Amino acid sequence: MTVQALEAARRLAPRFAARAAEHDRDGSFPAEDFRDLREAGLFGLMVPRALGGLGASFAEYASVATELARGNGATALVFNMHASVTGALGAVTEELAEALGVPDEALAARDRLLTAAAEGSWYAVAMSERGAGARLSQLTTAYEATDGGWHLKGSKTFCSGAGHADGYLVAARSAADQSVVSQFLVPAGDGLTVEPTWDSLGMRATSSHDLHLDVTVPTDRLLGGVEGLALVVAQLMPHWLVASYAAVYVGVARAAIDAAAEHLNARNLGGLPAVRARLGRADAATAAAQLVVAEAARRVDEAPGDEETNRWVWRAKLLAGTTAAEVAASVLEAAGTSATRRGHPLERLYRDARCGSLHPATSDVCADWLGIAALGGDPDRDGSAPRW
Repeated sequence: MTVQALEAARRLAPRFAARAAEHDRDGSFPAEDFRDLREAGLFGLMVPRALGGLGASFAEYASVATELARGNGATALVFNMHASVTGALGAVTEELAEALGVPDEALAARDRLLTAAAEGSWYAVAMSERGAGARLSQLTTAYEATDGGWHLKGSKTFCSGAGHADGYLVAARSAADQSVVSQFLVPAGDGLTVEPTWDSLGMRATSSHDLHLDVTVPTDRLLGGVEGLALVVAQLMPHWLVASYAAVYVGVARAAIDAAAEHLNARNLGGLPAVRARLGRADAATAAAQLVVAEAARRVDEAPGDEETNRWVWRAKLLAGTTAAEVAASVLEAAGTSATRRGHPLERLYRDARCGSLHPATSDVCADWLGIAALGGDPDRDGSAPRW
């Protein structure tokens, strides 16, 4: 990559920032941002070069996501979902495919989806459900085989980009065997209904509405071509399900510092030692979180799924989420009451930053996972609530 992609992200961020207040106020989807991402070729960021993409590493994705989030965290968050789908698909090497029993026709189908992304299609994720969250083992959306395809029926919540994406990664349980969880790439169109339910504290522009499915898809839309791979992939690639959010919230924290500095300089408040100290601490905390995210990303690229790699993945998600919330709250206090008015960048960034700890895995779940690991246990099995 990808200096090209990083430069594109830095070029687009000010455009996103200029539109962010309106979309936050109205709870509207930033369609212009996604046109810009398409024109910049960033939907192909995680697509291998052989299929027309940029072939970025996970570390390169993290750098791009951070820059996009400095413009609009909501846009970067939805983009993260697309990158998660394409990144996970692109990471299935021939060796891994053979180990998982992925047939050649499934690899060909995967390549068609990735090529479409490089050409401008983008994908959302429809995993979470009311009452189950993102726990794959608790899903109620069901699928069953039909002549020439699969029928899926159920409802999803927190589907970022609902009604705007070209396709949706849907996790569902087999109607024939409840222990089997599979994933499908469902194209937008008939059989999908968006229920506008998203009216949230923060990240208001993500259009994370409910998605109802009663749809039949072709056989090749079963990702991997083998039933039951969803839980396996979650264990092999937790970075896409856990740490990919982290880079976004580092960007949100950095945007809050930038907005606070602009506000404080405009009001000649930079001469107050207490104000400077808050910005200094915020800067140091954000830099530390960014280093942890970078270290996790480096390890993902070098040894994905490794025990120590996964520990850094969970550290990254925990620190990015908590740091963003703490930094935004502190610099908002430094800026004063005028920065709490609706429409002020810091007011929006404060609300957006607060969401970082709440995305799966939540900060409490991350801390519990890390605590079990520190005690010598198996955090994927010994937690009080199964992660997946």
